[in-house]
Amino acid sequence: METLANLESFIRSAECGSFSAAARRLGVTPAAISRNVAMLERNLGVRLFQRSSRNLSLTEDGDRFLASVTDGVESIQAAIADLTTQSGKPAGVLKVSVALTFGLDYVLPFLPAFMERYPDVQMDWSFENRQVDLIGEGFDAAIGGGMELAPGVVAHRLAPLHVIAVASPDYMQGRKPPRQPHELAQFDGISMRSALTGRVRVWKMRNRDGEEATLEHKARMVANDPEAICRAALMGLGVAMIAMPYVERHLESGALQRLVPDWHADLGAISLYFAGRKLLPAKTRAFVDHMTVAFREHRLAQRFSAAGEP
Repeated sequence: METLANLESFIRSAECGSFSAAARRLGVTPAAISRNVAMLERNLGVRLFQRSSRNLSLTEDGDRFLASVTDGVESIQAAIADLTTQSGKPAGVLKVSVALTFGLDYVLPFLPAFMERYPDVQMDWSFENRQVDLIGEGFDAAIGGGMELAPGVVAHRLAPLHVIAVASPDYMQGRKPPRQPHELAQFDGISMRSALTGRVRVWKMRNRDGEEATLEHKARMVANDPEAICRAALMGLGVAMIAMPYVERHLESGALQRLVPDWHADLGAISLYFAGRKLLPAKTRAFVDHMTVAFREHRLAQRFSAAGEP
């Protein structure tokens, strides 16, 4: 019977596309991964990978074998983790990725209660504005919006991701407030550059009646970080399209005002992403449940809605 190490080396190599990446994921050497996969191929009597100096790709047999064994190995690992961490109590290192400003403002405040309830869970967090490879980089979970769902990853919706047009009262002083999205083109724009494509984002807006409009404003300034764009708007540099979590407190204080208030852009949802195993490790399940309850109790879905979500 094959060892769990051989099977896991094969699965992670297929997911990551290289022995080196799989080794980083599992905390072993590339030589150990290569040796385990070679042993698996020898025992099965089939070639699972096509190897070259640059690429590692599954053969037809490898692809079929991967589909057959992945769920079983994941379930075994999760079961072992549960049984070996104080009778299934959440324990171990929880590695999470979240955007810097959003994480500091809305996620970090929920951690004291979680850590008090689960003292055997050690937090390892990355605060960065990028889309991580959840499985390939070894994250247990990620919180954000608009992430592409890689194979084996699921998204648990926490709140809407709505974007609205805002400006400071100082900037709008003496200017006629716009009533329709196309009128925003009359103002200096603070535009978002996509981190994925490098292009300036074009916003598709809609109102409560379902009408749609494309926002094309003059880009007086371009930035790739929403917090930087928010601060530029606070400084009175122009009109910006900013996600609700970044502007909520500034709208309440009056430091920013919403323009064309019947309109917003919908980017989907802020979600909690994790590997879609049938049996999650206790630490990950506890984290998912805790964050779900915290978002609900603090009414973040309602607070982040630009359309009056109930």
